[in-house]
Amino acid sequence: MKHQTLEQLQNIADIDQAYPHRIMSRSERLERWVELLEMSPHRRLATLYQTEHQPTSVLSLLRSDNSPISVAFEDPILRAAGLEDDTYGQGKRFFGLTDGELHNVLCYCHFGATVSAATAAHYVRGILGMDRPGLFARLRALFTS
Repeated sequence: MKHQTLEQLQNIADIDQAYPHRIMSRSERLERWVELLEMSPHRRLATLYQTEHQPTSVLSLLRSDNSPISVAFEDPILRAAGLEDDTYGQGKRFFGLTDGELHNVLCYCHFGATVSAATAAHYVRGILGMDRPGLFARLRALFTS
């Protein structure tokens, strides 16, 4: 194998210096998370205990095996896009979420010890504004059109 400098390689190949990081918009990251969660909708995922009562220093490091954030971290695409671990702080930063939004997706106080992947996906979809309208909203739309 012949050793070549980066400049020499650039003359003969397209080199992506950002590799392995792929730029994904916030919406793309959240949509990917929804897709991953919906792949196994009945999977039971661990919640995080009382996220609203944790001091910021503890909250950012909070994690649990098999949490909704862990599902995202298992994905090589999201890791390549910059998801560094499966902690609350990293999930908040990477997905661009508020504490309230992330609390609604994975806090123990809403679901108990576990939440289904489908339910977590529903709340992430809501953050995206992708929530499917309910029966009454659909009926109202039919009669007001």
